[in-house]
Amino acid sequence: MTLAAVAPAHPILFVELRFLWIFALIFGVHWALRSNTARKVWLLVSSHVFYGCFFIGNPLGFFANVAAGKWAELPTGWWFPALLWFSTVMDYFVGLGIEAAVEEKKRRLWVAGSLVVNLGVLGFFKYYGFFDQNVRAVFDWLGLTPNWEPLKVFLPYGISFYTFQSLSYSLEVYRRKLPAERSFLNLAFFVAFFPQVVAGPIVRAMTFLPQTLEKRSWLRVDVRGCLVLFFIGFVKKTCVGDALSQVADLYFAAPENYSALSAWAASLCYAGQIYCDFSGYSDMAVAVSRLLGYELCDNFAFPYLSASITEFWRRWHISLSSWLRDYLYISLGGNRGSKLFTYRNLMLTMVLGGLWHGASWTFVVWGAMHGVALVLHREWSRFTESAAGVRRAMKVFALPLTFLWVLLTWVPFRANDIYIDRANPTESGVKRLVRTAAGFQDLKEHELLYPFEKNVGAKGRPPASVRLLRHDAKAGVWTGEGPDGKPATIRLHQTGFELTAKVWQSMVLLKDHAKEHVCGSAIWGILACLVFVHWLNSRSLLAHWWRAVPGWLFSLLLGGGWAFALAMKVVAYKQFIYFQF
Repeated sequence: MTLAAVAPAHPILFVELRFLWIFALIFGVHWALRSNTARKVWLLVSSHVFYGCFFIGNPLGFFANVAAGKWAELPTGWWFPALLWFSTVMDYFVGLGIEAAVEEKKRRLWVAGSLVVNLGVLGFFKYYGFFDQNVRAVFDWLGLTPNWEPLKVFLPYGISFYTFQSLSYSLEVYRRKLPAERSFLNLAFFVAFFPQVVAGPIVRAMTFLPQTLEKRSWLRVDVRGCLVLFFIGFVKKTCVGDALSQVADLYFAAPENYSALSAWAASLCYAGQIYCDFSGYSDMAVAVSRLLGYELCDNFAFPYLSASITEFWRRWHISLSSWLRDYLYISLGGNRGSKLFTYRNLMLTMVLGGLWHGASWTFVVWGAMHGVALVLHREWSRFTESAAGVRRAMKVFALPLTFLWVLLTWVPFRANDIYIDRANPTESGVKRLVRTAAGFQDLKEHELLYPFEKNVGAKGRPPASVRLLRHDAKAGVWTGEGPDGKPATIRLHQTGFELTAKVWQSMVLLKDHAKEHVCGSAIWGILACLVFVHWLNSRSLLAHWWRAVPGWLFSLLLGGGWAFALAMKVVAYKQFIYFQF
């Protein structure tokens, strides 16, 4: 059993030079066109070409292979862009059907059809492997041996985001908060708009569709603000997030090799990495959209400075948390019932929100931990409602306690069953293999498949497999080499929970699994500087000074900033974390 011979295309990252060339073309043609309709057609076509390139690679080479009938040479998942069109077309007709239906029963059937099909497609691609793995585990537990061959199902980029985005349209039409969109062009443009189609923010139909009705004006574009926002996102991702990931990846690959202090350092680095990576993407997506005249929603509001877990979810991944609140929590009944009923809805919402992030029990645990924290915070608020003194006394501890809980919950979020460490450190951290690793200790030789989502190896092409030749039982490591001749090390953790337990032991019980430190003392100074800058930004102390300087000075400062950022960035760009969701 091997993967397709041709690797999937390498994703287009906002931080790459090739994106700047692509955006320059889109930007120039967009503002050169006079008609609003022509602009929307251009952006719709550009968005689908941009998204399609995530799967087909170079369009010229792809269509040349199609014309020649060389189907075996097409990249894996080349047809996935059709799913975006399918979701758009279906919800377009669903919206018209809901509005045309007179009886409430028919309206419900239409919206139910949208939910079943959209979530069914998402569920198949995202959770088939998870389902298959757990069914096989049940069969093994019963002493049976499943004999079916698992399907090769890969997760299309952005499917979680554009599915929720398209669903928001159908749900808003059903709730009579939005009229059905008669223009297919407007709806298709809304669903596929390229800055946010792959990793959000999850834009609502009721906030974006009205923007498509009016011709955008260049005079209303805050060019200086857009350039600064894009630069900030670039720095967050390449200079901070990717740098911190090196510490986190090294530690989480083998926590048993490091000290308790390393557990704290790596967990803090991962907290900084995921925030800078995802908020950096959101910043750049918003900036690119604004340069084209369109407004996306804000996705982060300094979440690590939250004084409660409730406040954290008002500040973190705002577009998702508000989507879950409005379309899931409220649909379940919200707080329109008993306390037990409300808490059940909270837990279900957070558990499903955790599962949205990935097909793994560790994501379920992550969501459940946040659900428990939300319930406890509500109970604490009720308990101290008439005790103002207690509230004031606990205010001092609110922020650090909230951050501590968030930090602990990031551990199962980050935990994975298997890690692959390559000779090249920029190729480390390939997180999940296609098949389960149970029983490796009894094998002398085995082949493991690389996952679709990750691009490892020369020129972004993953080798088909890694042949493992030696097993160190004490260290729990297989070593060998891949077809590209590079050495490979695979370290096995039986479950993500085992890894989580090891990290929590170090963090909570201060248990040293070993004396080695994952990083030097300088990392603590770097983290302290990042916290200080984060705090300054939250107070808007660095937010507007650059608006008051003359144009020539602004250009000089921004150019100097870019020169410094490019010098400080990690050598190889890493994929955005939320591309995998």
